[in-house]
Amino acid sequence: GIVNHGMYERYHHDVVGVNSRLDSIQAAVLNAKLPLLDEYNTARQNAARKYTAAFEGHKNIIAPSICDICDCHVFHQYVLRIIDADRDALMQHLLNKGIPCAIYYPIPLHSQKAYLDVRYKEDHFPVTNQLVKEVIALPMHTELDDEQIQFITDSILEFLNK
Repeated sequence: GIVNHGMYERYHHDVVGVNSRLDSIQAAVLNAKLPLLDEYNTARQNAARKYTAAFEGHKNIIAPSICDICDCHVFHQYVLRIIDADRDALMQHLLNKGIPCAIYYPIPLHSQKAYLDVRYKEDHFPVTNQLVKEVIALPMHTELDDEQIQFITDSILEFLNK
């Protein structure tokens, strides 16, 4: 658990840990892929642009902003905020269609055992507590193609527009 951010059970951080999960084989693979990093980053940025364009102006979706001035964000995750709609039902809808999605941080940091502190009160974190109820991460990887992005975005819009 210590080498996995102090996590012995998924999303439950009992102690302060580190990210030390990289073994020699993974390091060798990453070393071979490093020359393709710019290409991979561009692919992720392009996928993010397509996602954001598909959701533009939708009343229930706050999508990440895309900056064309610099290419500084490479979208390790592409996370939407779902407002005034049932985020958990949307997630189930996507999973039922075979679309992988996730809520990566369902328990906020201030509520994790490793970081509990009597000085912290729930009402000190209104934004965090709201976001925990709204966010959902969509598939994001370098091999996303236009057909997959269209299927994912259509599935989300189908759910939210019904």
